[in-house]
Amino acid sequence: QVYVAESGGGLAQAGGSLRLSCAASGSVFSMNALAWYRSAPGKQRELVARITAEGDTDYAESVKGRFTISRDNPKNTLYLQMNSLKPEDTGVYFCNNVNGRFIWGQGTQVTVSS
Repeated sequence: QVYVAESGGGLAQAGGSLRLSCAASGSVFSMNALAWYRSAPGKQRELVARITAEGDTDYAESVKGRFTISRDNPKNTLYLQMNSLKPEDTGVYFCNNVNGRFIWGQGTQVTVSS
């Protein structure tokens, strides 16, 4: 089993930036395609960004050009750099592999004020 722990969320003003981190256990981290998900009140959890084991990335249209996903395999850590934040980016952010096969963490809350 792979466990994850997200951190780095907080309160930001619109236009500001935050950097999220996801620390994972287990040696299979580097072999997995990984993703950041977002859960907002009244909405289904959505995939925000994903990165393959080779480093190829893909983003939801709503965050394209503003968010950057990256990974540090030796550190078993996934990152999400969020720039030009908007109030609609508010939510709880989770990391997992692209199929949701890791044990879900508690997520990290991001709140963007206008």
